[in-house]
Amino acid sequence: MLGLRLPANPAVQRAVRLSYGFQFFFGLLLWVPIFYQYQKLAGLSDGEIFGIQSIYYIVFCLLEIPTGMIADRFDYRTSLAAGAGVLVTANLVPVLSGSYTGFLVHFVLIALARSLVSGAQSAYLYEYLHASGAGEHYLRVEGVGRAYSLVGKIVFWPVIGLLMSWSLPSPYWLTAVNAGIALVFALKLPPIPGGRRVTGKTASLVAGVGGALTALRSSRWLVLLMVQGIAMFTLVRICQVNLFQPILESKTVPVGWYGPVLAAMTVFEALGAARPHRLRRAIGPVGSVFTLTIVMALCLGAMVFVGAFPAVVLLCVFAVATGIAFPVQKQLLNDSIPDSRYRATLLSMESIVDRAVCALVAVALGAYLAAGQLDEFLLLTAAVTCVAMGLLAVLLLAVRKHRSDRRRPVRREPVTATAP
Repeated sequence: MLGLRLPANPAVQRAVRLSYGFQFFFGLLLWVPIFYQYQKLAGLSDGEIFGIQSIYYIVFCLLEIPTGMIADRFDYRTSLAAGAGVLVTANLVPVLSGSYTGFLVHFVLIALARSLVSGAQSAYLYEYLHASGAGEHYLRVEGVGRAYSLVGKIVFWPVIGLLMSWSLPSPYWLTAVNAGIALVFALKLPPIPGGRRVTGKTASLVAGVGGALTALRSSRWLVLLMVQGIAMFTLVRICQVNLFQPILESKTVPVGWYGPVLAAMTVFEALGAARPHRLRRAIGPVGSVFTLTIVMALCLGAMVFVGAFPAVVLLCVFAVATGIAFPVQKQLLNDSIPDSRYRATLLSMESIVDRAVCALVAVALGAYLAAGQLDEFLLLTAAVTCVAMGLLAVLLLAVRKHRSDRRRPVRREPVTATAP
């Protein structure tokens, strides 16, 4: 449907389809378009809502590296199954307790579930395809998998308002059902061909962190790519989760339209995710992620100067850029990791900084919103992102030149004998 011809190997086809199923149901969080309004209906203030978001990011940071180490030490599939199981519990909590404490526990468990899955999911797919001799398909498989994971949101998010009128907590318990289905897919995932028996340094969880840090120190290129990924992830997360509803509210868009607008954004994100290779071929992977990050930042900045309909158009442009950027950035990171034994741990290290930055930004956003300064926040975010991307681009060019200079063979001049 989304334009990907799967590898001919039936075992690879099965693994890829099961991975698609897991991504689809694990990511189908039906409450995302309405959680801000839902918590307001429950009596929470803006400070409490964004305070919970900050705690969510902090908890994610604390859990991300330990869960990545566990995935590297034991099995990616076990980590995926555990994440889906925790997600089931997380989404039942608001149904049973619609208080500040209930929502806090809900988001803490969401942080645990996502930390168990964040590094392991990409690592499993990358390692499985390469072990099966199909590594060249990773970029498209990752992109199409992300696109499929968005399809359910396109279908369900527009009708969330109707679901809530039928049963107010229905987005939460239906999300718990989705997580249960994701758990079934995780349990059916096949092992990586050749196995992943961990020996030597990775046999110790603590030593695993040391090994990952050593691998990180050995590659300045990887460090800079991680920093770029952090900027991109922060923009996407803050826009889609924290800024989306305040932006529409500031443009006087009715709450009933939040779901359809988010579904429209998801359509465009899915279209971008299904075709990430086109821009990558045109300007290269590094050029693609930098260009797309700047496009996202400019979209946020432009929101200040437009009305409701143009703002929705800008959100859709933002979504297309997001869809294209994520698969390309994931492959860039995976290809740059020097030691595959620490793949999930290194990916988790990037995620931990992602969430740490998001926690700080969420606190700042809460303060700006409380002061009625949403426009100032959008302009500041756009300016800081563009400046940061310019500085990172210069550093990456310097590192690339240094690497090419080290690889260039030294030319020796021939020595000619002279008569005495």
